[in-house]
Amino acid sequence: MGEVLIGGTCALLICVFAAPRLITYLRRREFGQQIREEGPAGHHAKAGTPTMGGVLIFISIAIPFLVLTDWDWRAVAVFGTAVTCSLLGFADDYSKIVRRRSLGLRGRTKMIALLLISVALWWVATHKAGLSATIQLRFVDVSIDLGLFFPVIVFLVIAGSTNAVNLSDGLDGLAAGCVAIVMLAYVAITFITTGDRDLALLSACIVGACIGFLWFNAFPATIFMGDTGSLGLGGAIGAMAVMTDTMLLLVLIGGIFVIEALSVIIQVAAFQSFRKRVFLMAPIHHHFEMRGWSETKIILRFWIIAAVCSAIGFTLYQANIT
Repeated sequence: MGEVLIGGTCALLICVFAAPRLITYLRRREFGQQIREEGPAGHHAKAGTPTMGGVLIFISIAIPFLVLTDWDWRAVAVFGTAVTCSLLGFADDYSKIVRRRSLGLRGRTKMIALLLISVALWWVATHKAGLSATIQLRFVDVSIDLGLFFPVIVFLVIAGSTNAVNLSDGLDGLAAGCVAIVMLAYVAITFITTGDRDLALLSACIVGACIGFLWFNAFPATIFMGDTGSLGLGGAIGAMAVMTDTMLLLVLIGGIFVIEALSVIIQVAAFQSFRKRVFLMAPIHHHFEMRGWSETKIILRFWIIAAVCSAIGFTLYQANIT
């Protein structure tokens, strides 16, 4: 337990003390956020805020994790997935900055990259970490052998988690706070319930880095994580679900991200089918902005929902184990 606490605390402190230097550097290089013209009007004032703060998050995660880890294959696979997804996000952020627009890499390019990352994760999971191609239906205590469909499910989990966290990164501190809550649930799952010290260590490092980042990302934010952070953290959540056999339970544990992603799917489907919008704007946090809710009210209430979903997911996991 001591190393898990030390890892999380070190990640938090590294993030807090290194952030001012990074913010100054990004401002000097004019690495600022590009705001979509169709976004909420109030967000245009955020244009130019330093972005790519995900670099700081992953440096803060990597240092304590690499020093304290026992190099368990499962934890290494989760860490590797998170870092490669973060690098994909970095390429996307850098493309936006160079082109001076809110659009980065093509969607097809991202999907191909995520497919390759998912295949690598599947291979490590089955050939090195010893995971079987089964999925647990914890609600009814049944296991299903996925066989050849297992890599497909892994890809869907990674692609879904990365995009869901990315969609949630639209308000100051929203994504970082929700990721911290979800990963705190995984600290409990991996340490308290299964005793996987390395996975617990990595989860704690992610929690610590996200909380440290919130010191500067909370409203009004002085730095954004960008796709470097959102894709990397989403990859970490998805890979953690694969390695802990909680891929189905992730729908509950990461319920807030599911809600955000579903709101976009519903909005797009409704508009394409009926030329009508269900929400004033998607993702759903923008809907509440358009209804006049303050940014802080939306963030706090979404954090509460994230905490409730994660608590329910952990409870169901622990009940099934015991």
